[in-house]
Amino acid sequence: MTTPSAPETPSDEQQMPDEHQTPAALPPAAPPVKQHRIRRTRAGAAWVAAALFAVILLLLLIFILENSHTVAISFFGASGHLPLGVALLLAAVLGVLLVAIPGTVRIAQLRMTARRHRGLDAAVAQEQAGQS
Repeated sequence: MTTPSAPETPSDEQQMPDEHQTPAALPPAAPPVKQHRIRRTRAGAAWVAAALFAVILLLLLIFILENSHTVAISFFGASGHLPLGVALLLAAVLGVLLVAIPGTVRIAQLRMTARRHRGLDAAVAQEQAGQS
């Protein structure tokens, strides 16, 4: 004789769907909605630039205040006494100018050359269009 067996209960594996399987009852996921992208504006860029410049100026002010010892400065016969922070800042600004001035002249030369070549290219194109 056989004993009546207990009704089979689904095992834990059968009750819990696999993580990688989706139940058949769920509809397919809708494609994600395209989000609007906010474009950067000049006013926003100016605001960020002003904030960065304010931080840089604050750091320069702290640098000058922490280096307030007076030092003797002489340059080609001119001499004087300045706070160390001011003297170093002045030297940095003069160094930037030594680089910026020749760079500006070179950029102007390149722009003039490019303008001249654009004019020549336009004349050649116009001449070729007239011959066709």
